[in-house]
Amino acid sequence: MSGAQETVLTLARELSGAGEAEEALLELLCQAAEQQWEKRLRPGMTTEDCGKAFPCAVAFTAAADLAAARGGEGVSGFTAGSVSVRIRGAAESCALAESLRRTAERLMAPFAVPDDFCFRGVRG
Repeated sequence: MSGAQETVLTLARELSGAGEAEEALLELLCQAAEQQWEKRLRPGMTTEDCGKAFPCAVAFTAAADLAAARGGEGVSGFTAGSVSVRIRGAAESCALAESLRRTAERLMAPFAVPDDFCFRGVRG
């Protein structure tokens, strides 16, 4: 794994709160997100042209994918004093994943082709 890939994985781990059991999955999600963003780059653009936005967008996308894969399972809070644990529900996980995806899209907006745009009803 290259230094850049390790940086992305570290950032994705921090964003997602992934543990050791999720490490392999998160690494694969980072690789898939990197390929996805590379394919969406505007013609003539390279990953280097994106600067720090590219690795951040890859990490945010991978973290979003992991949040979605968890399917609502996760701890959203923990108090040790009087022991209170709050479990994150499916709606919170979906909202987190969507927020992470929006951040990735915003970071890459100047460099990538939008994937939420299409023509409808346009005659050729």
